[in-house]
Amino acid sequence: MIDTVLSAFTLALDPINLLFIALGIMLGIIIGVLPGLGSVTAMAVLIPLTYYMSPLAAIAFLVGVNKGGTSGGAIPAILMNSPGSPEAAATAWDGYPMAQKGQAFRAMKFALFSSVTGDTISDILLIVLVVPFAAFALQFGPVEYTAVLLFSFALIAGIAGDSPLKSGMAIFIGIFLSTVGLDPVSSTPRFTFGTIALYDGFSLAALAIGTLALGSVVMQISDLSTGRARDDFGANQADTPEGRRLPAREFFSYWRTLIRGALTGSLVGMLPGLGVTLASFLSYSAARRASKNGHNFGKGEPEGIIATESANSAVVGSNLIPTIALGIPGNIAAALLIGALTIHGVVPGPFMLQMHGDLIYGLFASMIIANVIHLVIGRAGLSLWAQFARVPRRLILPPVLMFCIFGIFLPSQSVWDVGVVMAFAGIGMLMTRVGVSVVCLVIGFLLGSMFETSLRQALLLYRADGLAVLASPIAAVFLILTVWVVVRAAQRARKQPSQQDAAA
Repeated sequence: MIDTVLSAFTLALDPINLLFIALGIMLGIIIGVLPGLGSVTAMAVLIPLTYYMSPLAAIAFLVGVNKGGTSGGAIPAILMNSPGSPEAAATAWDGYPMAQKGQAFRAMKFALFSSVTGDTISDILLIVLVVPFAAFALQFGPVEYTAVLLFSFALIAGIAGDSPLKSGMAIFIGIFLSTVGLDPVSSTPRFTFGTIALYDGFSLAALAIGTLALGSVVMQISDLSTGRARDDFGANQADTPEGRRLPAREFFSYWRTLIRGALTGSLVGMLPGLGVTLASFLSYSAARRASKNGHNFGKGEPEGIIATESANSAVVGSNLIPTIALGIPGNIAAALLIGALTIHGVVPGPFMLQMHGDLIYGLFASMIIANVIHLVIGRAGLSLWAQFARVPRRLILPPVLMFCIFGIFLPSQSVWDVGVVMAFAGIGMLMTRVGVSVVCLVIGFLLGSMFETSLRQALLLYRADGLAVLASPIAAVFLILTVWVVVRAAQRARKQPSQQDAAA
């Protein structure tokens, strides 16, 4: 065993391998900052470059892109309240208010350190659990996935806004929008109105960028031009050692939130298809419920940033568990890695560790080393991003608006997607003005197709027998938890008006 570990680190510490890891992380962070061009897009574009690399360098390079892109999305969320990807939306809830208080640099430090810590914990779990997890993953079928997704919808609706009913409606609208296009079972068109462009449904990138990023940017420009908001964001940023310092003792005082977020993200990443966004919001919800400062969440609470970033980065490592153990990609990024492995003659699956053990353990060592490189490169780049925070909003928001439009146009070269992103920007602004959670709409859309598929498979499998769910202990537990979350959310919603009346 010791010989295997030493051999793995010898391969990982090859100078060429280290160079490609550093290049991947750097490109991932830069692309992750740009709205619309997240880590998945970056990996898809950069895969052709790996043809000329060794298998280990190629996979380590793409993993570095994924790591950097996931953490890079937190930067625009904190500085501009404009997350370029859905998983960074929860980071904006506390990151942007913290930046408005003049603590943008500290907020970005919390995000970077949490991301690296969660990623490291996840990589360790990957190494330990990659073999025994295969048996557990096979226990999840359509019924279990349906129950897990119902629980997730209920939990997110309960924490995403002041009104669980409004949040639940937003999730329902998102699920409805995900049904536009071809039916996944019969392949018949639904709600396309004879428009060929709708046969593939709405683009997730267009919906997410429109509602989360472009809508927020347009509202900020509108508020500045009408005098509703002042352009004092840059002037508020503290340029003192106290305003930039984040002592290790302070950061690790949130160790419970760090571990909880990393474990939440790792668990979600282990289950194929659930994705990064769900991990970040489940972790945020759990941290808010467990924290003694839960009432401060959404107002610039560092714990909210830690919970989100530790969870979404933990998915990067754990989603390789089903990929390596079963040959089933945990998410789109893992699917791209499978494609890259196949290009180099490596077939993912149960025999992968036996047939390509040196490559896999070299990859594990590369992932651990990549976290150290990520910390160094990310920390060095914070000073640069902090300078952007001091640029007046009226100068930086128009270019960001153009990046949103180009970010959706360039990957698909589709004017239709540009029109869709503008339409959803209008919907996002309207929902924000009336107090309905835009994030819930995006989550409903993101998970809607998976929810529909698993639900219909379960109905076909058990012939619409609702009691069949009792045959699955996993599904029964999650359904009970769903009912409990809904009841608790309804009780809190009733208490809030009475508390407001008492205060008046």
